[in-house]
Amino acid sequence: MTASTARFRRVPAALLLASVVSLTGCAGTDESEAGAQTSASPPASSAASTTPSATSAAPSTTPAPAGTNVAVSYMGGQVTGDTGRIPVASGDQVTITVTSDATDEIHLHGYDLSAPVGPDAPGTLTFQASIPGVFEVELEELGTLLFTLQVG
Repeated sequence: MTASTARFRRVPAALLLASVVSLTGCAGTDESEAGAQTSASPPASSAASTTPSATSAAPSTTPAPAGTNVAVSYMGGQVTGDTGRIPVASGDQVTITVTSDATDEIHLHGYDLSAPVGPDAPGTLTFQASIPGVFEVELEELGTLLFTLQVG
């Protein structure tokens, strides 16, 4: 476990009381998940930790989203960044950002969340980690595993 992936924060109880949305997982089983959001816009920071990193560009006035931020890149057939098994606390807000030189779809199994990604637009998934277990995050069309997310 690295410092960037082991940092956990408490989520206010109000967020945990959000209504539960029933989603169908890739394995054909029903899973529940609260607070799912997807977007194709880049986050304020591409850092893979809960703290912003220094860049050579002008500093951003928008802080990185709270919770756990995971950043992965797929370029030239190679996956780099936060790979392997990423642990997050149950109830944590998770933001996954993927940059890719191929047009595809990011897919989080179990939560059945997806977002488009391509050379001109990073893909982002933001959701509440409310389903315990280990889930694959992949580029759907290429069938390329980016990492696994361990919730709990």
